[in-house]
Amino acid sequence: MKQVITLQINGQPREVTVEPRTRLLDALRDGLQLTGTKEGCGNGECGACTVLVDGRAVNSCLMLAVEAVGSAITTIEGLAQQGQLHPLQEAFRQHGALQCGICTPGMILAAKALLDEQPRPTRDEIRFHLAGNLCRCTGYQKIIDAVEAAAAALAD
Repeated sequence: MKQVITLQINGQPREVTVEPRTRLLDALRDGLQLTGTKEGCGNGECGACTVLVDGRAVNSCLMLAVEAVGSAITTIEGLAQQGQLHPLQEAFRQHGALQCGICTPGMILAAKALLDEQPRPTRDEIRFHLAGNLCRCTGYQKIIDAVEAAAAALAD
């Protein structure tokens, strides 16, 4: 049975019609047309669908939309402010830490959760925190460089 729920997305309340079993990923992509969140594996292994729920990195393919009611959800669309890329987005661009784009939104949001918790992580901490996000294109070095550069930019 379908129901209308209100999700707090990128600082704005958004209504979406879902079934009780609708994944947060599907509510975002299909219900709200927020297609920046990608589906990679569909079973929580790749991290492509990562969003922030109350500041925590969450695989949206593993969370039901109804579970997110009352939480603050941040998608990749919510990072840029007033036409300016977030420092993480800019660092990924500058360091060539993106190629095909499937993993990029999830990688950036996982990195944001890390930097919000630990503003000056070591390279090993970056690697550890991003271990749940898979990339088949970049080889990870540029991603780690980008997160490190964003940390430095945010600290200034």
